[in-house]
Amino acid sequence: MSKRIRIIEGTWNCSSCDTKGILARHKRCPNCNNPRELTDDESEFDFGDTDAATGKSLREGVTDEKALELARAGVDWFCAYCGASNRGDQPSCKQCKAERTQDAKALGEKELPGPAPRPVPQRGASKKGTFTKVGLVVLGGLFFCCFGTMIYGVWMTRTSDYPGQLVGAEWKRAVIQERFSPVTLEGWKDELRLQPPRMPIDGSGEFAGVQNIRSCVSSRRGTRQVADGTRQVCRTKTRKKACGTEEKCQTRDKGNGFREEVCKDVTRYCDESYEDCHDETRYRDEPIYALKCSYDAYQWKEVARREASGRDGEPPRWPELSMKGEDRLKREESYKLLVEYEKGGRQQAPLELKTEKEFLAWKKGQPVSVTVTNGGEVKQLLPR
Repeated sequence: MSKRIRIIEGTWNCSSCDTKGILARHKRCPNCNNPRELTDDESEFDFGDTDAATGKSLREGVTDEKALELARAGVDWFCAYCGASNRGDQPSCKQCKAERTQDAKALGEKELPGPAPRPVPQRGASKKGTFTKVGLVVLGGLFFCCFGTMIYGVWMTRTSDYPGQLVGAEWKRAVIQERFSPVTLEGWKDELRLQPPRMPIDGSGEFAGVQNIRSCVSSRRGTRQVADGTRQVCRTKTRKKACGTEEKCQTRDKGNGFREEVCKDVTRYCDESYEDCHDETRYRDEPIYALKCSYDAYQWKEVARREASGRDGEPPRWPELSMKGEDRLKREESYKLLVEYEKGGRQQAPLELKTEKEFLAWKKGQPVSVTVTNGGEVKQLLPR
């Protein structure tokens, strides 16, 4: 891997007479004879453009031996007395003959950044195309959709307190009579075991039983996946492959108006497409059949119901229903308050209560403090 070294000469602009593009080898302006000084305009050199891909300077390299000698002289320094620019190997100022002192300012050598490196060779990288871009768009859309839904859900559950009052109350109660009655049911034969029923005593202790298993028919019980051969699946992928060489250059600023450019040939890599194929097992759904049978058993069945309801100041009561034999009674009850509050205008919302004790603690017209979600659900009432 051979190296090629060039010296690139910069240019500077005279701030005294506005002469442009003075070669770095001149420490004085060829037009006005003013020395180059440590100013923003004169201390900075212009080296022209470089090739972005290779880092190589687009200027011709210096071949003049006198200029090459200046490039090797070291970093320039500026006289602490008169400010003139001097060669790095000069012990005294060429302008005022003052000796170089420790407080004489000097430029410095520095490595300059080279061209951006190419991607590191990889094997088996999936080919990026329209599908990948579409996939990213879809995933991004799903993410923002889900994220937005989550934020909205959180906002809907946030609560605030408002002044209000109770404008209504209602209750409902029901008494249900149930009887342990014979029924015909269906079940899978391998899960059924003949057992006699047991009748309830005082409405409890019953057992449904399984009797007279009959009329068994083969029925679809579910599905299972079974292997159904293989198929070859191929995906187009890309990998990096050496495909010759390319020139890359690194530059070092010598601090005296010259740059040293080192260029060398490095391996160049190109994308190569290939098919990555492998066998993939295929599966299919296979139905599972079993015998489904009818059988006799017992269940609690509703035979009678009595309901009662009331509003506002009417006290809750249970409806009357007499029980016969080994029947049993079930009770159901619900209580609800209607709350009115101020939230950008008058709003009304119900509040479900669980017990009669909670319900009786509130009266219609009572002022309350209402805790409501942004979704309009009443979470809590407190007296005011």
